[in-house]
Amino acid sequence: MRRNFYEPDHEAFREVVQAFIKREVEPNNEKWEEQRSVDRQAWLAAGQQSLIGLLIPEEYGGGGTTDFRFRCVMMEEFARAGATSISSGFGLQDDIAIPYITDLGTDEQKSRWLPKMASGECIGAIAMTEPGAGSDLQGIRTTAVRDGDEWVVNGAKTFITNGINSDLVIAVARTDPNAGSRGISLLVVERGMPGFSRGRKLDKIGLHGQDTAELFFDDVRVPARNLLGREGGGFVHLMERLPRERMSIAVMGLASARAALEWTVEYTANRTAFGRPIAAFQNTQFELASMVTEVDVLEAYVDKAVLALNAGELTVVDAAKAKLWATDVQNRVLDRCLQLFGGYGYMSEYPIARAFTDARVQKIYGGTSEIMKTIIARDITGLRT
Repeated sequence: MRRNFYEPDHEAFREVVQAFIKREVEPNNEKWEEQRSVDRQAWLAAGQQSLIGLLIPEEYGGGGTTDFRFRCVMMEEFARAGATSISSGFGLQDDIAIPYITDLGTDEQKSRWLPKMASGECIGAIAMTEPGAGSDLQGIRTTAVRDGDEWVVNGAKTFITNGINSDLVIAVARTDPNAGSRGISLLVVERGMPGFSRGRKLDKIGLHGQDTAELFFDDVRVPARNLLGREGGGFVHLMERLPRERMSIAVMGLASARAALEWTVEYTANRTAFGRPIAAFQNTQFELASMVTEVDVLEAYVDKAVLALNAGELTVVDAAKAKLWATDVQNRVLDRCLQLFGGYGYMSEYPIARAFTDARVQKIYGGTSEIMKTIIARDITGLRT
């Protein structure tokens, strides 16, 4: 069926993204994977091309669009190029860090941070996960104690995307130890603040070019003006913005699965065994037929969910369904595609190998698949036990 999802503006934008990938990403992607981080020059180049900060209002130097389809175009093209790591970093910036500031920031905060985030000079991160608190956000132990015009922050975070390169970190901290979920607030910690340090650049099984780090806060004095949103409103702020984050992961899952299918169709058509193309074998044909059907059906749901997000109608439950199914299909398709590549699928020089290892975390971050099932089940049953 014809996909009536994109308009001419999106396709024109796609050409800009493709040119950026050819010029800035393809010559450097292997180097970024080896050094375990993307050069800041790539961020600046993306800013110059207006490929990041799409959501930022034009008055702050951004793209001024709330149409998530432009982000979908970017994820599709980066997936086709096998450049998941830089795509993940840009996604953290545009789909997580920036929306917190555009939605919750004061005029002063927006003026201070957004222009440099749009230009690529300022890289954002959000610090939720802790060594002892992952999906259970109410288990957060990082504290922030008010002292005059400052908050004194103490604690540790882990698995933080953009952790090494980030210039500002939206830190989730407990500001009232006795208020449960109402005692959590968001504080923006900036590079160079005394007591704020970065630990290891974590060695992951995938997304090697995307810097992920431990962060430490040792009596970090954060100005009161860096409180983001309402004091004590952090948990609600997080819950309200998780659907967008989960849609970003779902779209990335769809884009990755589609790219893997394209590579596999091409490979099986050209690779021969026993005197004929691998694509001529019935097993290959059945596998490809099953996978393309799964991806097409997934695409229909994700497209509909993206349009709901644009309209401000996407629910927490529908976003959970999108993330759960997209990451499930992504991992299943990549595993089967890799199998069709045979031994070459296990070689890192082939993009399918990298896509396979990059995909696994999709079922973990942004809320695990088990958490997604819990959200959906509670909606079905009305039970919370």
